[in-house]
Amino acid sequence: MIANFGRFDLLVNNAGSHRARSFEEILPEDWDEVFAVNVRGAFLMTQACASELRRTRGRVINIGSLGGIRPWATHAHYCASKAALHMLTQASSKALAPNVTVNCVAPGMIDQGEQERIEMLERFADKTPMQRNGTPTDVAQAVLFFATCPDFITGQILTVDGGLALA
Repeated sequence: MIANFGRFDLLVNNAGSHRARSFEEILPEDWDEVFAVNVRGAFLMTQACASELRRTRGRVINIGSLGGIRPWATHAHYCASKAALHMLTQASSKALAPNVTVNCVAPGMIDQGEQERIEMLERFADKTPMQRNGTPTDVAQAVLFFATCPDFITGQILTVDGGLALA
């Protein structure tokens, strides 16, 4: 990539594994897989890119979740992994400063047009102060904000949830 573009200055860690399971049904393999995708992958990618990002005064943007802020009973492993990603964001923002900023976008309920989830989406929209669910564009705009914002902003978790966390 550097050979093609001449520099590498933005890393977006956007991998996620999300499966509903009751607390008693979460197997150690489920726990490990969710943490491997949601936390370990972001850590390894950031670590692998750190040298070049320092050279270019780059930016890292992690995609967290409202689930890393608010607990969901049927997603204990997911919520714990996204909370860990939020803490990784803050720890790596200190570790990579002053040359690299590290921030996190934490989406709430995002409507991706899945018809099988229409009832659930409607319930969440009713609970959200903005009276709608988010869109992929809402998340993309938050990522763009961190990609272009002042480099004095680092270690922040930006919740993109229409106020759902307030409900």
